[in-house]
Amino acid sequence: MKTAAELVLARSADDRPGLIFEGRTWTWAEVVDEARSRAAWLGRRHVGVLLDNTPDYVFLLAGAALAGAVVVGLNPTRRGEELARDVRHTDCELVVTDQPGLVSGLDLGGARVVDPSWADTPREGPGPEEGDLFVVIFTSGSTGHPKAVKVSHGRAVRSATGLPFGPDDTLYSAMPLFHGNALFSNLLPAFHAGCRVVLRRRFSASAFLDDVRTHRCTFFNTVGRAIAHINATSPSEHDRDHCLKWVLGPETSEADKAVFTARFGVPIFDGYGSSENAVILQPARRSLQPGPLGVAPPGTDIAVVDPATGEECPPARFDGAGVLLNPGEAIGEIVGRDAAARFEGYYRDPEAEATRLRNGWYWSGDLAYRDEEGTFYFAGRSGDWLRVDSENFTAAPIERILARAPGVAGVAVYPVPDVRSADQVMAALEMAPGHEFDPDRFAAFLQAQPDLGPKWVPAYVRIVDRLPVTGTDKVDKKPLRAEAWRTADPIWRRPPRTTSFEPMTADDASALERALDDNGRGHLMGVVA
Repeated sequence: MKTAAELVLARSADDRPGLIFEGRTWTWAEVVDEARSRAAWLGRRHVGVLLDNTPDYVFLLAGAALAGAVVVGLNPTRRGEELARDVRHTDCELVVTDQPGLVSGLDLGGARVVDPSWADTPREGPGPEEGDLFVVIFTSGSTGHPKAVKVSHGRAVRSATGLPFGPDDTLYSAMPLFHGNALFSNLLPAFHAGCRVVLRRRFSASAFLDDVRTHRCTFFNTVGRAIAHINATSPSEHDRDHCLKWVLGPETSEADKAVFTARFGVPIFDGYGSSENAVILQPARRSLQPGPLGVAPPGTDIAVVDPATGEECPPARFDGAGVLLNPGEAIGEIVGRDAAARFEGYYRDPEAEATRLRNGWYWSGDLAYRDEEGTFYFAGRSGDWLRVDSENFTAAPIERILARAPGVAGVAVYPVPDVRSADQVMAALEMAPGHEFDPDRFAAFLQAQPDLGPKWVPAYVRIVDRLPVTGTDKVDKKPLRAEAWRTADPIWRRPPRTTSFEPMTADDASALERALDDNGRGHLMGVVA
């Protein structure tokens, strides 16, 4: 099997339930029939799909596989010119949407806006080959402008065979189909295994347990903060009344994983993989610290590399309390030194490709450290470096510690300008329902953490109703860094050489910005690397 077309056609005589959506069920054979009806008019066009998770999205994906068309997954949380730019950049000839107001009046570069029920004159053309483009996926944009990742038919097939599903499984699909997490961890593997897919229009934490119980789901995939939202729902005596076996939840915090597993009795597996498919880490069976990203699959060459020198970083060392003793030398960028062939590139973006591929190596843009056992630990994005009092460190280890604070539901750590040089640590905290930020309790918590370095202690704490996220529910630090303390949210500051926090007033903020200006550093406010 080499193409997504073959993956779809393998289900053409399968009369078992394949797709379940809002009270209706399609057999796999019926799904393939729907796909054929779309393939008849799709041809080999580029088709932007601007839909929630609906059966039409599945039928269009499968139809494109048969026809050799290219599906461009458009993110409905993007608006205006940003959305129009995505359509134009990927050469869409059609935009299929049931929300025409999202694109009304936009310059789509000639793309025709059509309803999901629209059909055109049948088109015929050659079938797809293994290397042909099948899907374009936009990255989340958590580290910059979203990039359009190319996914070939061959990659789609390879991704469909990597998870251990059988025909008796039922996969709960609530993550957006415009993102790789849903395609590679759920829908495409379901085509391969012939198992059922329960499709939800949009993720709902409150509906999660009822859905998985009603449909006897055995698996759920997620990314970002979905698990935190589920944990925030009210407990029930039926929390363990389900058939769920396991969850694939990259970027779920250790605290959220522990709460979810204790409550629902279901393990969450992490791992690491980017939309670009160049670097994949498998879940680690054991680790020296909590929160591992995973280990390199056998036969792959994945390393932590110093971006300045190109040399591999030495292993991380820890003291008895788990404190990372050598962050300055152990933290570097995750690099796939054999990954160039797996990365299929960005659509019409040679500059971004050149940034990722340097000297034959794939540079992920993610920071990590690796222990002596070969286990990788996340240390932040490439823009997550902080420098305080001549010490360099990254945000992720601090976030893991602050997430342990009582009542904290979410954390984002980022740099803000110091008055004289380098940075200060700022943390945005989202409190769990029913909890309020207590500055004295938080200060006492910080002092009690043996693995919190003295320069890691936040100088500023911002209390937010909800952390900003990208369209795929990953925390988006860009607006937080751009705003710093220029916000209506409550800000608490820790005066120099103290351990306590006090409210930051408008006068405090004005004085701080005057001091930045006096030291020639005012221009750094709002700068996001």
